[in-house]
Amino acid sequence: MKILVVVDMQNDFIDGALGTKEAEAIVCKVADKIEKFDGMVVYTRDTHKPDYLKTQEGTKLPVEHCIKGSKGWEISSKLPVASDALIIDKPTFGSKELGLYLESLNERNPIEEIEVIGLCTDICVISNALLIKAFLPEVSISVDSSCCAGVTPESHNTALDAMKMCQIEVKSVTAA
Repeated sequence: MKILVVVDMQNDFIDGALGTKEAEAIVCKVADKIEKFDGMVVYTRDTHKPDYLKTQEGTKLPVEHCIKGSKGWEISSKLPVASDALIIDKPTFGSKELGLYLESLNERNPIEEIEVIGLCTDICVISNALLIKAFLPEVSISVDSSCCAGVTPESHNTALDAMKMCQIEVKSVTAA
């Protein structure tokens, strides 16, 4: 079984409160990757409450974003998301629920490969890739760098280098 994890491809990270031109540039590539992927697609969605600015993250990044129920919280309408798609809401960078889900799935039906794409390479993509590696150290995990964007191009590249050091394969392909 192959799994594609699509991390936080939400409006606020693309062209909203924390959007970047680099994030906007990968949307079509991500949509293409999802459409062509032969396996299970799992989405994560950064999810905050209205009191976000009072949280630890909110005090360190004082920009309201991905408030549950807002337009910015929604996954981009430019991406194909099946009505029965698994979407995991996560209150912080990495999703323990995602790790537990994939671990349980692997026990029932061995996963041969997990590919991670999305936003932001240097925060949530790296957090989830490393978390998945911790839960499933013997499963092949990769990141398609052409379907990721970081807060800056430099921090994107730094995150990719860090993932390589942790035995996560970094690819630059858009075909599934």
